Amino acid sequence: MRPILLALAATLALSLPAKADDVTVAVTAIVEHPALDAARKGVLDVLTAAGYKDGENLEFLFESAQGNPATAAQIARQFAGDEPNVIVPISTPSAQAVVSATRDIPVVFTAVSDPLGAQLVKNMDKPGGNVTGLSDMSPVGEHLALIKEIVPKIKTIGYLYNSGEANSVSLLAVLKAEAEKAGLTVVESAATKSAEVQGAARALVGRADAIYIPTDNTIISALEGAVAVAEESKLPLFTADTDSVSRGSIAALGFNYYDVGKQTGEIVVRVLKGENPGDIAVKTAAGSDLVVNKAAAAKMGVTLPESVLKRANKVIE
Repeated sequence: MRPILLALAATLALSLPAKADDVTVAVTAIVEHPALDAARKGVLDVLTAAGYKDGENLEFLFESAQGNPATAAQIARQFAGDEPNVIVPISTPSAQAVVSATRDIPVVFTAVSDPLGAQLVKNMDKPGGNVTGLSDMSPVGEHLALIKEIVPKIKTIGYLYNSGEANSVSLLAVLKAEAEKAGLTVVESAATKSAEVQGAARALVGRADAIYIPTDNTIISALEGAVAVAEESKLPLFTADTDSVSRGSIAALGFNYYDVGKQTGEIVVRVLKGENPGDIAVKTAAGSDLVVNKAAAAKMGVTLPESVLKRANKVIE
């Protein structure tokens, strides 16, 4: 090649953006529902923007445990054996399974309320080892203030959750502390699998003035059963998960899980570019949306105050 052509080729090479290396990112979730699906999409979109394109230089794997912890453990072991560049477990049960399955492969968890309580890391600022991620700890005190604003006469709040999910057990402790400050009593009702959700909701009828559902994957995966009970009994139902409002809850103040996924994807990109996950502080998700559902409120015998409607990011008619 002539010298002038060599020089031109070198100049062109320097001016082109560096191509991302071929990588594999393996994602798993305890169950599929709109919030967790949105988080997964957020991760993928950030990877794409960073130059990692699925089907080209990125193999983006996904497996759902379909609500079964034993399946979550099996998926975690399978991914550990496949040795991807990064594993991204979505939800506390999936994160626990993956962290137990590997000490070597980088793990970036997301949608985990209490990483310390779930024993995923020992320190949020300096997690160490092969693990870091994003916490979605709910602003429970703000949730109770919102519920009291919408249901002013409330005295007792029913907590519908999976007692086998560490995330929900941690949130129960937070709820009790915040409820005491707010002058409320907490009544619990547990469902350990999706088939039990409707019955657990029914157990709160006559015992609670409203139902509060945390970011609990078991309950949210079968939310329609709880909503049916709430509508039939005129028992106001609230969620911590904003994606559940369109499915029938009255209101939620929480994270946009697509944004949670994007924030997680930014951490994954840092790891793919060579950072040690154990040196990356565990972050808490940023942003908070208020979403309300006027139709759901009417079906449960509640009129949404104008003050709530005015500051809502989204109103479902």
